[in-house]
Amino acid sequence: MKKEVIDRGVTVAAEFEVKDWIDADGNKTAAIKLSDFDGKFKVLFCFQNWCPGCHSIGLPNLKKMVTALQGNDNVTFLAIQTVFEGHDENTYDKIIEVQKKYDLRIPFGHDAGNDGKSHSNLMNNYQINGTPWFIFIDRHNKIVFENFHLNVDAAIEILQGIKY
Repeated sequence: MKKEVIDRGVTVAAEFEVKDWIDADGNKTAAIKLSDFDGKFKVLFCFQNWCPGCHSIGLPNLKKMVTALQGNDNVTFLAIQTVFEGHDENTYDKIIEVQKKYDLRIPFGHDAGNDGKSHSNLMNNYQINGTPWFIFIDRHNKIVFENFHLNVDAAIEILQGIKY
């Protein structure tokens, strides 16, 4: 299911369609769905393990946001390895390594398509242009931001102000 555009150009987020996940402790877990976080603001971070920009900018920015918003129950973070190339390098095992390396106690998904060796479902459904990529989804499951570029300090300030 692709994202759906509604009135005034606002886009409703599609289901993740990511089969392989680890929880905040690095343990394999059941599939995580968008609906698991109804009523919360969601920050999705899309990456590939072999992406230099993901390691130099994206993951440090994600870590900074997660740290700044620790204990804020209105915002949830998810990281998804959206594989569209380099399937031998961007494996399920790499999400465990990345989670540990950056000490990110958030769920991580591995999305290499339905067959595990094609193109990420999330990338197709959300029309993502590459990695690193941030997607912000409000509590009504409307996409309010998606891009390579993120002013992390401004994002933290906005996210800290979210009250439901």
